[in-house]
Amino acid sequence: MKTFYDVQQLLKTFGIFVYVGDRIADLEIMEDELRELYSSQLLDVKDYQMAILIVRRERQLLKDKKG
Repeated sequence: MKTFYDVQQLLKTFGIFVYVGDRIADLEIMEDELRELYSSQLLDVKDYQMAILIVRRERQLLKDKKG
């Protein structure tokens, strides 16, 4: 898993589609969903950590672009 698209595809395998219209809110929801999948032991630690890092990096890029 290397890209944001990969994270979206991972969530899709669990039937999770996130789109509320606000990109930052989407990223926060995705992070919550990843955390929930991990706490339910549906994701291994490596996939969880990589997905969280990718989502947080994407969120930071958006905040830097806006600010």
